[in-house]
Amino acid sequence: MNSQPKTKSLKTFNDPVYGFITVDDPLLFQLIEHPHFQRLRRITQLGLTNLVYGGANHSRFQHAIGAMNLMRSAVTTLRHKGIDISEEEERAAKAAILLHDIGHGPFSHALENTIVQGVHHESIGLQIMHNLNQELGGQLDLAIAIYTDQYPVKFLHQLVSSQLDTDRLDYLKRDSFFTGVSEGVIGSERIIKMLTVHEGSLAVEAKGIYSLEKFLVARRLMYWQVYLHKTVVSAEFLLMNILLRAKELAQSGIELPASASLQYFLYQGKALGLDDSSIWLKHFVKLDDFDILASIKQWIDHEDALLQNLCKRLVNRRLLKVKPLKAPLTDAALVALRKQGSDLLGLPEADMRYLVFQKSVSNTAYNRNDDRITVLHKDGSASDISEAASLFQFSSMDAQETKHFLYLPAEVPFQ
Repeated sequence: MNSQPKTKSLKTFNDPVYGFITVDDPLLFQLIEHPHFQRLRRITQLGLTNLVYGGANHSRFQHAIGAMNLMRSAVTTLRHKGIDISEEEERAAKAAILLHDIGHGPFSHALENTIVQGVHHESIGLQIMHNLNQELGGQLDLAIAIYTDQYPVKFLHQLVSSQLDTDRLDYLKRDSFFTGVSEGVIGSERIIKMLTVHEGSLAVEAKGIYSLEKFLVARRLMYWQVYLHKTVVSAEFLLMNILLRAKELAQSGIELPASASLQYFLYQGKALGLDDSSIWLKHFVKLDDFDILASIKQWIDHEDALLQNLCKRLVNRRLLKVKPLKAPLTDAALVALRKQGSDLLGLPEADMRYLVFQKSVSNTAYNRNDDRITVLHKDGSASDISEAASLFQFSSMDAQETKHFLYLPAEVPFQ
């Protein structure tokens, strides 16, 4: 009996948000199977949000696959409307969105602001893409050009990165699903069906205006209710302070148990730079959430009382209390609170900057100065969403909203 010839690589994911997602392109399959992409399975999409919303344990791997699926839908929709998109362009756009989060480290921005300083996750991701491209003999040339907006077909880049890209369309719907926050539910399928191209740029047909309004409202609500939830932010600041204290100790020569790659970032003294990326990138791609959490569990027993205190708080979910402020406190008021905390907790006053501090967080639902969302009307004219949607008449969706908070241990009283 003659055996059937082998078909090209085929993999199907059973996604809880979209159902079955099939990958039938050998290049995309090869990217998904690569260790750098598989690492995203071990990096949670929402970091420590599960301390507030218990179901928020989904990974950046799942998000990347979902965004690629939406890219497939978007390309199909545009082709049905007569937009010329070649097979090569489709493959490259899918590869670009598949790899858009490849540069994220453990707990994402917490790491960038503490021990992996000097480069942004997007710069790290682009460097990883270039390395993968070299491995694959230049097969990612077009994907990288689309990702960096160097390819003349502008709407392909906008599908990867804009104020209405497949990244946002997936993470709002996915994060809403896993957190159980229904305010984030959006009609991503409806929005994609309304996509079109106007003068080379991505646009949305006017009949999809209400879905766009819902998208902007959902994004605003998800930021305040999930991404910038006061307890989530408290946990993230606590994690950042743990890493900052660990690095401070490491720089002074104190031994800290950690994985080899985490130790590299703790003990190296200078800020990172892309010019020496070959040195630190090999360590970066080995890091995931487990490196950080395993170390924090060990540091609970460290001889440094402050590090011990911080780690116990995070592991046992005894987070810092969050007090809303009408306006930031004066330096004198903050110093007084730290002195009081020092007396109550038995820690040096200098260490209390890790436990008593204030921060401001901001959110803007829509930025008119960024890559705008264009609405295409029946008469062929186009306008910005802020001019086309009646929502902007009743709510300042493009205004920056800022909130001020004080973070401190529950043992320290504050009225």
